[in-house]
Amino acid sequence: MVYATDIGMMATRGKVRLGIIGAGRIGQVHCLALSRNPKAEVVIVADFFVKAAEACAQKFGIPSAVQDWKDVIRNPAVDGVIICSPSDTHHEIILGAAKAGKHIFCEKPIDYNLKRIDEALATVAQSGVKFQLGFQRRFDANFQRVRQAVQGGEIGEPFMLNIKSFDPAPPPLAYLKQSGGLFFDMMTHDFDMARFVVGSEITEVTATATSFDKEIAAIGDITTAIVSLKFENGAIGVIQCCRKAVYGYDQRLEVLGSEGAVDINNNYPNTATISGANNIRRDLPLNFFMDRYKQAYEDEMISFVDCIANDTPPVVTGMDGKIPVVLAFAATKSLKENRAVKVNEILFGKTHM
Repeated sequence: MVYATDIGMMATRGKVRLGIIGAGRIGQVHCLALSRNPKAEVVIVADFFVKAAEACAQKFGIPSAVQDWKDVIRNPAVDGVIICSPSDTHHEIILGAAKAGKHIFCEKPIDYNLKRIDEALATVAQSGVKFQLGFQRRFDANFQRVRQAVQGGEIGEPFMLNIKSFDPAPPPLAYLKQSGGLFFDMMTHDFDMARFVVGSEITEVTATATSFDKEIAAIGDITTAIVSLKFENGAIGVIQCCRKAVYGYDQRLEVLGSEGAVDINNNYPNTATISGANNIRRDLPLNFFMDRYKQAYEDEMISFVDCIANDTPPVVTGMDGKIPVVLAFAATKSLKENRAVKVNEILFGKTHM
């Protein structure tokens, strides 16, 4: 078995050499970010649709394009992998990459089964490779400033959190059928943000939800949800998620504390306001998460490359990937049973089987 210390020595010889697994939309976002990073080089890209891998390789000047992800982890020139493939493939690829001694960046989720998540994280730990999960919002300057204000004591003791997370339109039905559902696919980012900015674990979840779309309801999913949270440090919070906000991508957050409050608003394409006799208006907020978090995606790739090059711990860990899945199970159980659910019921129960 090749251990991370061996790979760390490999990386010090020059650039950190990476393989991309999954050449779709998010894979290309990471390729673009890495093409701008003087410390990194993408040496191979794989996709189940090999033409997609070939097109990606041509677009970004990647020397090798393959269909089988195993060719990436078998490649001795690869120090680490970026997993951007469909969600149901992540567990198998993580196991293979870890056993091959490759450092791992993985888009969420690790898996939607807690036993399989634990297996993946145990294999990563045993192999000694670095593992970073793709929660890009942690690298956004606005959310980082909220965390700084809370953790630095600028607003005193945190009392209350409010997160609003609305998409401009629902994803295609084919995507929703394999997404895991709103709690697992969409709200998982907000569960992570709640832990990140408050700096305390969530101990209890209460959920209510509905659906404005009959087709989405027919596949057992929801479109609109409110989840109340209780934190270990005594704070409380609420997350509001909706699949449709006609005015754009709505991402707002506020924390109220004993000495003040901190809040962030949406990002806009410009700062212009137009004043008239009847109203004052501005352009709509950015309409897509790729635009809203463009810099955050680039910064998370910088972070992953640096943790390999400098042999430092990743800033978003495997456990950060597990806990939002636990919280999604708790929210699902709360909605089904119409009650508050303790997070320990999921962590130490069999609900996820």
